[in-house]
Amino acid sequence: MSNKLVKAISTDSAPPPVGPYNQAVIAGDWLFCSGQIALNPISGEMVGNGEIEAETRQVLKNLLAVLKEAGAETSQVIKATIYLADLSDFTQVNSLYGEVFGEGISPARACVEVSALPKNARVEIECIAFLGAKSQ
Repeated sequence: MSNKLVKAISTDSAPPPVGPYNQAVIAGDWLFCSGQIALNPISGEMVGNGEIEAETRQVLKNLLAVLKEAGAETSQVIKATIYLADLSDFTQVNSLYGEVFGEGISPARACVEVSALPKNARVEIECIAFLGAKSQ
């Protein structure tokens, strides 16, 4: 796209893409963040050794780095999607997610169990943020 209103977002503070996609894309006043898994952005290795809380913390850290690079705050996240390899991990993931997105108006959200995630991750989170205004 050659549209001046579309811009790719990239930061070294989150894992680089491993395919033909960007960490995030700004389109007008909207930021579309690709799903993040628990990859260490420096080593490229999975974090947590399969422990859901450690993985979730790294996923959120990666997602927050992408939001920050785009100039966005968590209060601007409008929609999030959580993918879990095992829905029985929901309680732990939901608790950590709430620490990041639980203030003010929480985003609309879906949480689904999937048959598998890249690199055998147990959790992946993506989101959409509105850049046009800060949340009240």
